[in-house]
Amino acid sequence: MRKNIVAGNWKMNTTLPEGVKLAEQVNAALAAATPKCDVVICVPFTHLATINQVIDKTKLGLGAENCADHKSGAYTGEVSAPMVASTGATYVILGHSERRQYYGETSETLRDKVRLALDNGLAPIFCIGEVLEQREDGSYLNVVKTQIEEGLFNLSAEEFGKIILAYEPVWAIGTGKTATADQAEEMHAYIRQTIESKYGKEVADNTSILYGGSCKPSNAKEIFSKPNVDGGLIGGAALECESFMGIVNAF
Repeated sequence: MRKNIVAGNWKMNTTLPEGVKLAEQVNAALAAATPKCDVVICVPFTHLATINQVIDKTKLGLGAENCADHKSGAYTGEVSAPMVASTGATYVILGHSERRQYYGETSETLRDKVRLALDNGLAPIFCIGEVLEQREDGSYLNVVKTQIEEGLFNLSAEEFGKIILAYEPVWAIGTGKTATADQAEEMHAYIRQTIESKYGKEVADNTSILYGGSCKPSNAKEIFSKPNVDGGLIGGAALECESFMGIVNAF
């Protein structure tokens, strides 16, 4: 059966001391709770090794926000999948809309990143989603289908079974706008149908699909109640322990 997951994406926020303090707060909150979902924090590269030392990995998963599309070499400033894995992280966000938009990441690039992540024991949280123009012109379903097909459908069924998908309506990230629970469910059901068309019903039914658009404690319970929504990839609300745990507790 697929897992319910709440994953925090800290983005380019927190200094190392601030990040360690936040991770310790989340870790303490989880120690005092019995969450009905897996909980993950995806933090800046600079934080990974230190935070790995201060959290209980049986309660709190650790991930990176990106990795390079090369294993090693003369790529100044890049951080490879083996480097990420060596810190103790076990997840990595790939294909976030901000990486696609600001850094020109393509499906070809992402295929290479996914391969390297899987080869190094990392679970990719693979992001897909449409911008406002695509939502409004009605092409949004096809846009997301194409992102899945071009980014992931080179994988075997066994490999695909290690992927976590995160649907992020790009028009709802950091804007205060939120897809309705019904809009989220429509897309998540379509994503699962797209997976089933390639890999069959069992793989599709076992794939966790997270919602990633301005999810917060006030709307998480309604969104997570939908049958095809398996949790959230949380941005701004993950930067405070109280709001992040409010989303975790929505399950």
